[in-house]
Amino acid sequence: MRFAHLADTHLGYRQYGLIEREEDFYEAFHKTVDKIIESNVDFVIHSGDLFETNKPTTRTLFEFQKGFFKLKEAGIPVYAIAGNHDSVMKAGSLPPQVLFKELGLKLISPNKPCYLHGGVLICGLRFTPKTKMNSYREELKKLEKEADRHLKSILVLHQGIDKYFNQNYELELEDIPKNFDYYALGHLHNYIVDDFGKGKLVYPGSGEVWRANELEDARKNGKGFCIVNLSQDPPEIERVRIDLQREYIREYIDYNQLNEKLDIIKNRIMNMEKKPVLELIVENGDFNSSDVYDIINDTLKEYALTIRYTFNPDKHDIIIDGDMETLDPRGLLYQELDKRHNSKEINNLAVDLLDNLSKGNEEESKHISDKFYEDYYGLKINSSDIEKEENSGESDGNIDSNNRESNINSDNDESGEKIDSKAMENSTDEKEDKPKFVSLDNF
Repeated sequence: MRFAHLADTHLGYRQYGLIEREEDFYEAFHKTVDKIIESNVDFVIHSGDLFETNKPTTRTLFEFQKGFFKLKEAGIPVYAIAGNHDSVMKAGSLPPQVLFKELGLKLISPNKPCYLHGGVLICGLRFTPKTKMNSYREELKKLEKEADRHLKSILVLHQGIDKYFNQNYELELEDIPKNFDYYALGHLHNYIVDDFGKGKLVYPGSGEVWRANELEDARKNGKGFCIVNLSQDPPEIERVRIDLQREYIREYIDYNQLNEKLDIIKNRIMNMEKKPVLELIVENGDFNSSDVYDIINDTLKEYALTIRYTFNPDKHDIIIDGDMETLDPRGLLYQELDKRHNSKEINNLAVDLLDNLSKGNEEESKHISDKFYEDYYGLKINSSDIEKEENSGESDGNIDSNNRESNINSDNDESGEKIDSKAMENSTDEKEDKPKFVSLDNF
């Protein structure tokens, strides 16, 4: 039994507000689908953040549909959970994956946490915030009991685990059941393979460079997915790399060698088929950030898709000479923000907003600012929404064990009738029903 495990494809992500980067994420996804089909696997598991947002555009849905239909035509079923980007932290919300459920997508959800595929148990939980970890742990215990009843089992989760995340984790490693053969994780964009319990715990990483801090791991392990041979004990894991759609180059430049280094970079990138993303960190000198910005732009802007700047001069009390109105506004932004915050992330946020707002891209600007606050300050969840969810009996990613019977040890058919897990139908034998309206009842 062999399957493909991928996660964090983030379809629809328009990095830095650039349509070219959105296209790169689509292209990486389609290359992944082609590689999966070539590998002749039995099924696919996607461990969350299939989409960048919970409200993907029509174009984004269409790109996923193309890839999904190719897999379906090849006879390869897809099992998926919702990640934090796919989800709305609100009672009664539905992830966009549910739109493809009637087309054959096997959605692992609160109402259907378990599937059987050829005798292999595939079960899991959608992303759940840290505020709800108590109920989440209870659901994990129910899945643990279900795994004891099967010879082979896979647990699918989209969570940050303390061992692999510095601070922003939701789950502790000790809370995860140890009786599964394979742990199909998502959320961390770097590639991780670890021994855990009786099996293997794997984060396959993201499909493209979503943030610059992924570069080191991308160079070492590549972006891509995993092919897992579940017939081996423990499972045998093969890393399949997908080449980046364009180069993402980070360079540290000593100010005293600025012109020399810029010429080297120019010679490297000027004939590339696709313009690269450049991240330049200029440091070690008493310089004016605005002047350096102009020099870099004059030398490299023609050959780069975008240039991300960080300026670390020896002195931060920089005085601007000449008429301020003649200076580039982005240079001024960098200079002032360097003095006040000395933060690359804030610098990039300001320039992204300036570029988009100056072009009237208000919607994209809102998306950029929302992403910034989500990434650096965490998800904002209104206490009133949390209270509503707790009282509704329809918790996000979990099943209220006090208000309704658990579905972990039983499987729901489309009509909502409960089926004992001993009699769970193999998902490969499920009949194609006529399309129905999607509702909370059959999610």
